[in-house]
Amino acid sequence: MSPFLDLLERLPEEERTILTLVYLQRRSISEIAGLLSVPERAVLVVLERGRARIEALISQAGESAR
Repeated sequence: MSPFLDLLERLPEEERTILTLVYLQRRSISEIAGLLSVPERAVLVVLERGRARIEALISQAGESAR
């Protein structure tokens, strides 16, 4: 499994779903909003939260590797 997929598995389901749709399926924000029946702003908020969580996980991994 790739490092990105390993990180995705550690995210809450909502964040994992949206990051998967954006990065692995190359879906647009408006397309995701339609698929999930939520406002585009909600998709953006969850996407940013997921990105921040991935960044924190990468940072933690770097810290523990030292």
